[in-house]
Amino acid sequence: MSYERRKIKIGKVISDKMDKTVVVTVEWLQPHRVYKKNVRKWSRFKVHDGSNECRLGDTVRIIETRPTSKTKRWKVEEILQKGDVAELQPSDINVDDFDSSGHERAEADASEVND
Repeated sequence: MSYERRKIKIGKVISDKMDKTVVVTVEWLQPHRVYKKNVRKWSRFKVHDGSNECRLGDTVRIIETRPTSKTKRWKVEEILQKGDVAELQPSDINVDDFDSSGHERAEADASEVND
């Protein structure tokens, strides 16, 4: 495959749990058959990341290449933008400080002030 005929896509890393492999999702629009409204669709690609630089949420440019494994036919060309992923895990949130509607309780704030 000649170098100028390779396909290039831009997508977002949604998984980086494998060694030297990331999963990238690429969004694209396709008009609906009947209503002609653009419908958002996405494709997932397993992409070779030889240096393990990509992290969750990064925007990357991927390029088509020869098959690296059974499912990998793409490789990371460059990282366009580093992703912003929250450092706070759901297990770190204290549920006792919130009422049933999801708002913070006033008693929790008042008891901390009195102490």
